[in-house]
Amino acid sequence: MPNSSPRYISNITRDTYAIILAGGRGSRLHELTAWRAKPSLYFGGKFRIIDFPLSNCINSGIRRVGVVTQYKSHSLIRHIMRGWGHFKKELGESVEILPASQRFSESWYQGTADAVFQNMDIIRQEMPKYVMILSGDHVYRMDYAGILAAHAESGADMTVSCFEVPVAEAAGAFGVVQVDENQRILGFEEKPEVPKHLPDNPETCLASMGNYVFNTEFLFEQLKKDAKNESSERDFGKDIIPAIIQEHNVFAYPFCSDFNDQKAYWRDVGSLDSFWQANMELLTPTPPLNLYDAKWPIWTYQEQLPPAKFVFDDDDRRGMTLDSIVSGGCIISGATVRRSVLFNEVRVCSYSLVEGAVILPDVVVQRHCKIKNAILDRGCIIPEGTVIGYDHDHDRKRGFRVSEKGVVLVTRDMLGLPVGYE
Repeated sequence: MPNSSPRYISNITRDTYAIILAGGRGSRLHELTAWRAKPSLYFGGKFRIIDFPLSNCINSGIRRVGVVTQYKSHSLIRHIMRGWGHFKKELGESVEILPASQRFSESWYQGTADAVFQNMDIIRQEMPKYVMILSGDHVYRMDYAGILAAHAESGADMTVSCFEVPVAEAAGAFGVVQVDENQRILGFEEKPEVPKHLPDNPETCLASMGNYVFNTEFLFEQLKKDAKNESSERDFGKDIIPAIIQEHNVFAYPFCSDFNDQKAYWRDVGSLDSFWQANMELLTPTPPLNLYDAKWPIWTYQEQLPPAKFVFDDDDRRGMTLDSIVSGGCIISGATVRRSVLFNEVRVCSYSLVEGAVILPDVVVQRHCKIKNAILDRGCIIPEGTVIGYDHDHDRKRGFRVSEKGVVLVTRDMLGLPVGYE
């Protein structure tokens, strides 16, 4: 059992440097990430995905963080500077942006391992005992003190944070590990088409969350070896982990519950359907992800806006919202909104009906519209009388994207509006 005393934990977290890998494109989100990196994508009414690993770091006591950026990073960098730029280096805390800058080669970041390798000199200046490497494109709450303590107590060279997922969901999507009774990793497959299930449950497998803890010097040794391997793809899952599990102490850390002993929550919102579904989960009376826990706040940047407003109370023109999340600056004017997530400054005009929608900032839904099970990208202006989500063949003919499960994506480009909103 890891030592859980506050002084012990604080010493470990203070001796840790976290690197958040936030350069991913998120190609399965299609046009939703055409102008932004996946970690910059909006989530939950007021947040961006990057806010979740950053908040986990700060709430866990890890105050030295580097954010690796690459693909279309303008909105991501802008958000980090506005919301996370107040930390004081003089106090031993910082959230720094680490863009691809060809520090050790003439190439941009070639993979997850290369992204860390090219920043080894920056990490070394911090002189940490441990390096935590985190995926920047997942939504979850996690106290990293638990995995750090388990890593230190086990004598591991590397520890991999893992989560039980259905075999069908993991196929072709996640790295899958096999462990012994002591959680030592015996095998690792990167995104197998037929994942190996848990011995006691043929329906689930143990998937890597893309979060790792390394002893710093051990990490540097492995990155240098990998850099010399011409056949390597410079990736932790494809190259580093398979190369070290036989000869070194590599352990799994099962993420089973959060710090309140509630069932652990972790979502890879990497497809339109999973992104839509994760937002819809927030609308249940007791959502699996608690955004209202003052003891574990999700920090973010959001401009100062007026409160949401609901106007008109006529029988045929009533502004109301049911089972929904509505952010600041929104106006629901004589329209009905059900089971939806509305980000800031959304306008829904009279006689419109919106159901099961995720509506990103600055969207205007004009009069007499009907929208169902849709994602409306930032800055969309939905013309009067538009119907979305009721006839998928018609949706496709208009250039909208319909997901495998029938969620309709609408972007400014599809509407013939100027593009570039982030």
